[in-house]
Amino acid sequence: MFLGAPGSGKGTQASVISQRLGIAHIATGDLFRDAVSKGDELGREAKTYMDKGLLVPDEITIRMLLERIAAADCREGYILDGFPRTLEQARTLERALAEKGEVVDRVLYFKVSTEELVRRLSGRLICRNCQTPYHPITSPPKVAGRCDQCGGELYQRSDDSPETARKRLEVYFAETAALIDYYKEAGKLVEINGEKGIEEVGQEVLDAFTNG
Repeated sequence: MFLGAPGSGKGTQASVISQRLGIAHIATGDLFRDAVSKGDELGREAKTYMDKGLLVPDEITIRMLLERIAAADCREGYILDGFPRTLEQARTLERALAEKGEVVDRVLYFKVSTEELVRRLSGRLICRNCQTPYHPITSPPKVAGRCDQCGGELYQRSDDSPETARKRLEVYFAETAALIDYYKEAGKLVEINGEKGIEEVGQEVLDAFTNG
């Protein structure tokens, strides 16, 4: 499980590690988009909330998650990226996994200072097509304004201004403070120094996987 504030780099590392270790990378945003595009029962339920700008209820999210981790590419393991966000979600997930005879092995928390997060978010660029994030200083695209992955247009979201970024971070830390303590007390939390370079962070993450 990868936890970290917006801009902490957890999504980037989850993608890299999933490819290196050959395990699935599961982000809740992708789950919602895939379910809606398939148009199945869960997708239709989620869409009713998303269309109204509401959060998809935990019960629906967990059902989507359980369906996803039952897939063949999750047999050797998987990374949960950005879920759970709250203590209640964590407990609900644990109960659901216990019914399958599974547990959360390890929780990696990407720790980055608020000032550094604001700096990253304020300059962040997102691909309109595949949502890959870039930053003009820390992770610039090879071609200005174009995504390295799919060639899509890069743009800056309106909620990536410094003021809005600070508010988003306040909400995130208020939500997840108890969650971080919960996994620390359970002996499952590993803190990753997310302020290092991408390769250095990646090595810390690999060490957390391989050193038990």
